[in-house]
Amino acid sequence: MRTDDDQTGPDAGEASPGGDDAPERLACPECGRTVADRWRCECGAPLNFADPPIPDRPAPDAEAGESLPAGDGLWAFAAFLAVGDDPADRVTLGEGMTPLVDADGPRGESDGSRGDTGPDGAEWNAEFKLEYVFPTGSFKDRGATTTLTRARELGVDRVVEDSSGNAGAAIATYAARAGIDAAVYVPADVKESKLRAIRRAGADPVRIEGGRSDVTDACVAALGGGGKGDAGSEDGEGDAGEGGGGPGAAAWYASHAWNPAFFEGTATVAYEIAAQRGWEAPDAVVTPLGHGTLFLGAYRGFRRLERAGWIDSVPRLFGAQAAGVAPIVRELHGPEAAHPDGRVNAAADGIQIAEPVRKGEILDAVAETDGDALAVTESAAERELDRLHRAGFYTEPTCAVAPAALRALRERGTLAADDDVVVPLTGSGLKG
Repeated sequence: MRTDDDQTGPDAGEASPGGDDAPERLACPECGRTVADRWRCECGAPLNFADPPIPDRPAPDAEAGESLPAGDGLWAFAAFLAVGDDPADRVTLGEGMTPLVDADGPRGESDGSRGDTGPDGAEWNAEFKLEYVFPTGSFKDRGATTTLTRARELGVDRVVEDSSGNAGAAIATYAARAGIDAAVYVPADVKESKLRAIRRAGADPVRIEGGRSDVTDACVAALGGGGKGDAGSEDGEGDAGEGGGGPGAAAWYASHAWNPAFFEGTATVAYEIAAQRGWEAPDAVVTPLGHGTLFLGAYRGFRRLERAGWIDSVPRLFGAQAAGVAPIVRELHGPEAAHPDGRVNAAADGIQIAEPVRKGEILDAVAETDGDALAVTESAAERELDRLHRAGFYTEPTCAVAPAALRALRERGTLAADDDVVVPLTGSGLKG
């Protein structure tokens, strides 16, 4: 399966020229069809950008006094982004450039050195990327800023999203910033703190009974025309209605799983990690893994950096799934590995995705980076969450699966004690 970074067309490897009024086109990695805009291909596959830009210049050289634009946050990497060519279209709250810190840190010895272990024996020997300091308290703001920017470029009047909480809060907040109406479809049992964030941003929360797939189905039905519309085919025919995204549509699908603009934003986590490390990629990155929003974003970002010559190699990528709802682990290692203790990891509600939209792309990324996926039990996640809080990292439960997975990978010998690892901490404990 090809991703949006496997392009070989005439514009591949070149940044889009500034001031181009036409939003970037989308392409299907399965059938090859291209469209101006659409939430998925007619063949049913998720779409990607046809020609994602790659800057044709070296990485900034700090020793030569070169640096990224100060104060631009993740938009400092606009040369890598397929949206926001015109800065006036960018829907931003100053997000990005989240801290990258030593996970273990000083332990308070008089000479400033660290002890052998942290609280409760928590020696991670890694760097943590503090994604929970974003405006809405989660990494989903990365995708929200680029998705609403794409919506503004297309002239969208109303967006819809389906989410277990964090993505919905992010889309609602950035839609408010853009002045675009929004409705967010959520499970009926969503946490009140996340529901409150959606309401406070002026979006309409729509509670749906049933499973996560029922929420998605209800959201897609709200697109109009069965969600099958198109905003222009390869030859320029078609209209902007029926879910395609233009003014004639009932709504535009600002999905964190389907919409390629969301992954443009999450790819910036890779650009930031590389920049903060002097353009040296780590040996490995470990992320939570549900729909693969951050996992695939990191993969795409590191691949583009490698293609641009800004880093030498792509790190190994490891995904941490919720035990009992771990389809990638099941595919790679069988049902026992996916459900190791016979219980569902209920604490990691943010990644309980039984059928990830981009499953094939996730499996490809695992294989191509010599990575893996593993299921984290609720007890392991709860122990890790306690360690995180005691070490000063006030995160929500779902994000604890990634450092818990790192611990397991070290114990198994998959990652060596001296391997250089980055773990994004994805959501704030303030969300409840």
